[in-house]
Amino acid sequence: MLKAPAGTTLAFDFGEVRIGVAQGDAEVGLSHPLTTVTGGSNEAKFEAVAKLVDEWQPVQFVVGLPVHADGTEHELTRLSRKFGRRLQGRFKLPVYWVDERMSSLYAESLLAEAQVFGRKQKAVLDQVAAQAILQGFFEGGAVEYFNGREEKK
Repeated sequence: MLKAPAGTTLAFDFGEVRIGVAQGDAEVGLSHPLTTVTGGSNEAKFEAVAKLVDEWQPVQFVVGLPVHADGTEHELTRLSRKFGRRLQGRFKLPVYWVDERMSSLYAESLLAEAQVFGRKQKAVLDQVAAQAILQGFFEGGAVEYFNGREEKK
């Protein structure tokens, strides 16, 4: 596992419709849900991400890597990798991929504990899942790293 370098990090729970975003710093080891990005087109979503990058000035990105329970990859895995490569290409920052198998369940559990249900839960679920992905990165590192030139496993 690759350990998290210090500095502001933006993390993403990628989905084809919604992208949850969280922010944190590895030095402190805390992550916070930030927002959910939606939009009709990929360009609209990347414009929203660009505003977050301008505001938070991250030194790296973390993207959740969805896989089946047994660790095998599927179509959303491929799309998440593509999203991460586009982040790196557009913003020239390293991307770390983190296994996100349990992030949504963890997010649902946290929100249920906070008595957030139904529509209110749906509105924040993706950003809380991104928070869980980022916290996992801070605590356990990443499964993959991409800086535009090489991919390490």
